[in-house]
Amino acid sequence: MFQRHTLLACLLAAFAVTGAQAQDKNKNDRAERMPFQVKLLGFNDYHGNLLSPGTFGVNTAVPAALRPAVGGADFLAAEVARRKALNPLHVVVGAGDFIGATPLVSALFHDEPAVETLNRIGMDFSAVGNHEFDKGAAELLRLQKGGCKIVDGLQDPNSCKGATVGTPVPFEGAKFKWLSANVINNATGKPLLRAYGLREFKDVKVAFIGMTLAATPTIVTPSGVAGLTFQDEADTVNALIPKLRREGVRAIVVLVHQGGFQSAGLSDINGCDGNLANSEIAKVVARLDNEVDLVVSGHTHAAYNCSAGTVDAVRASATSPVVVTPRPTGLPNAAGRLIPVTSSSAFGRVLTDVDLTIDPVKRDIVAVTATNRLVDRTDPELIAAVAAKPEVTNLVTAYNGLVAPIANQVIGSITTALPNAADPAGNMPAGELIADSQLAATAPVGFGEAVIAFMNPGGVRNPGFTFPSSTAGEGDGNVTYGEAFTVQPFGNSLVTLTLSAQQIKDLLEQQFVGCRGQGTQRILIPSAGFKYTWNSAAACDSRISDVRLVDANGTLVTQFVDAAGVVVDATRTFRVTVNNFLATGGDGFTTLLGGTQALGGAQDIDALTAYLASFRLPATSAYDPTATSLQKPRITRLP
Repeated sequence: MFQRHTLLACLLAAFAVTGAQAQDKNKNDRAERMPFQVKLLGFNDYHGNLLSPGTFGVNTAVPAALRPAVGGADFLAAEVARRKALNPLHVVVGAGDFIGATPLVSALFHDEPAVETLNRIGMDFSAVGNHEFDKGAAELLRLQKGGCKIVDGLQDPNSCKGATVGTPVPFEGAKFKWLSANVINNATGKPLLRAYGLREFKDVKVAFIGMTLAATPTIVTPSGVAGLTFQDEADTVNALIPKLRREGVRAIVVLVHQGGFQSAGLSDINGCDGNLANSEIAKVVARLDNEVDLVVSGHTHAAYNCSAGTVDAVRASATSPVVVTPRPTGLPNAAGRLIPVTSSSAFGRVLTDVDLTIDPVKRDIVAVTATNRLVDRTDPELIAAVAAKPEVTNLVTAYNGLVAPIANQVIGSITTALPNAADPAGNMPAGELIADSQLAATAPVGFGEAVIAFMNPGGVRNPGFTFPSSTAGEGDGNVTYGEAFTVQPFGNSLVTLTLSAQQIKDLLEQQFVGCRGQGTQRILIPSAGFKYTWNSAAACDSRISDVRLVDANGTLVTQFVDAAGVVVDATRTFRVTVNNFLATGGDGFTTLLGGTQALGGAQDIDALTAYLASFRLPATSAYDPTATSLQKPRITRLP
């Protein structure tokens, strides 16, 4: 009897264990089928801003005095680390322009500092932007793979500074992957870099497709994109979808270097207003396959958050309550479905914090919640985190120490700030100073004998020439080499060409969309004495009139085009200076390809430095943009 009872007890116990195991297995199975979240952190247009680019507000209504200092590689790294700690499943992505058009602290060292800081921030994947091609495909590949920069068989002295700054030698290269599905190497017929990257979360693959601005060849020096073909962004993404499906991938994020702007007004960093509906990024999204779940964008340096099913937060000031207006946002794709599209301003000022909800059964992203967050240098938690882990701070400090003796030299003085914002006609104070410096460098006999210089507005970078003293302590109104380099960072050289009066008229007509192949309105900034009028309501080749050259007193020297728009002497020639980017047809100004008797000149930054030296206190008076001799305004717009 005892044995029978014992056997029965054992059998019941065994059944109980088996039942419990079955229940546990069922729970595990259910758990594995439950949706889970992945944290995606994104930013764009870093442009090697190792140091803080200044202050920034959550919207344009925040008073300047209440906008916190933001950005800097060290605080960006700390903010990324803080957000990653909230979820062990995470990925850090970018939308391009991590290098190129960088401050001197990165540019002097061939943007190796930008890459090294990005490695330590924890970047995983980024699209390739147009500025990644500023120095050509070979240099981009070096920055991806690593190794010292070699010039004429010798190592460049400003490359591979790891022994001094505390990074590996030779240069380590990007630990993240630059992605560019639509940039084709003509020699191989294949993408120059990887088309996409894959990350696996709980057995679910997520694809990140990298997309470069298709219009890159129109805004980069031709030598920088030689041997490459840039394909349409949406067509390229859509062509990859069947391949990804065959690999079992349904969760797809597009990282694209293309963007838009919100309407003027509050422009909250989490807004999705007005102009975005008609922007270039909206046109790309409108043609995307329905499989795409999220678009992380860039290029325009604007912040926006078109995140489906979320709300827009509008703050009247940094201290007032948040006012939220619930409304579904997003941009429509080819199927008409609203999909989330984000951008995080530029220079590391904002981090896009995204929670992706993934359904493991569907193997797809089923919800997206995005928030743009300021990288706030006054945040006590971030301050403590940076102090506790000073690796990035030490790296930036080391590079800043190397560059400081050059960057902090005072090269000239100005009487007031010269912003890089243009008025409705196209007059831009910072660009006018640059154009005048280029004319001064190429006007002398033997140096070009130029009578006119033109500067492209896109080559004049933020913030222009500021008046208050920088942290270098040079004093209000003094301009340091580092500040000048920030405004003019491309290292272009000057080229003086012979153009006829007719070609000058054609060049000015080519400033407008649809005229002579121009895709974007770009108003060239002329040097002192060159004046003209343009009519926004007129047709192509009929917009330009009253083109003339005057002396410092306003006395007419030459009339190129009369008040009726007729060229006075079409074959008469003049010497005109531009940078090598424009001279080779950059920004769509193909008229300049017809220039003759080209003569190379100094680098643009050297011309600017030499010109400002004649306006340096106390030896001479400061540069005054209101001086009569500068003959402003130079451009008049009708109506």
